[in-house]
Amino acid sequence: MKKFITLGLACCFAFSPALANVEEKLKTAMSSDIRTQAEVERDSNRKPIETLSFFGFQDDMSVVELIPGGGWYTKLLVPVLAEKGTYYGAMGTGRIESGLASLPGFERMNIIAKDARLFREEGAQFTSVELASLGVSDIDMVLTFRNYHNLSEQGRMEMNRLAFDALKPGGIYGVLDHTARHMEPLDSSNRRRVDPVKAIKEIQAADFVLVDYSSLHFKEDDELEYEVGARSVSGNTDRWTLKFMKPAQ
Repeated sequence: MKKFITLGLACCFAFSPALANVEEKLKTAMSSDIRTQAEVERDSNRKPIETLSFFGFQDDMSVVELIPGGGWYTKLLVPVLAEKGTYYGAMGTGRIESGLASLPGFERMNIIAKDARLFREEGAQFTSVELASLGVSDIDMVLTFRNYHNLSEQGRMEMNRLAFDALKPGGIYGVLDHTARHMEPLDSSNRRRVDPVKAIKEIQAADFVLVDYSSLHFKEDDELEYEVGARSVSGNTDRWTLKFMKPAQ
């Protein structure tokens, strides 16, 4: 099923008592002393409360975070889900395993898909993925933040398939990454950027439905010209934020 459906419900979530409770829990997690000063300084740019609200995140969900990296979002998701929900970190989890697993409150952090193979073919710029399954099913939400650009076409297709297979019907797939100009040829400046139209088409090809998009991370002064680590745009890149759903059966 390849449709573009805009539900337009994100604005309504702000009035939900359940969401207000989640927001308070997120604020508590954001004030935790396990977060570094560098992580805290990114809060205003990354807008985690607004971003997770847009995706429809709730504290009683089962949530998979794909390729969590150093755990910037992990440090927020795990505490909020600890009481009523379930957190799973999947693929590329070495840093959160070594850095977070032994901390108080993170004993309920589940690491899955340890047999995932993330690799680069000889001479390749981007990472490929080999994994039969995430090993979980009927998941409420799968999230991945600023990882899509690191993957080869094969890796992106595989990640999308894994997310689809793990989700329950009606489950949400949230994807966020740095913006590239539409159909711009790949070069050294945009190699860590992704054309959002291309991402939508690829994720729809995995049978997801596009539910909504958000301008939360729109940056008018990012000219989409420079490498995302360049001093002129680092920490201020334009990013697309897309919400997909596995169709209800």
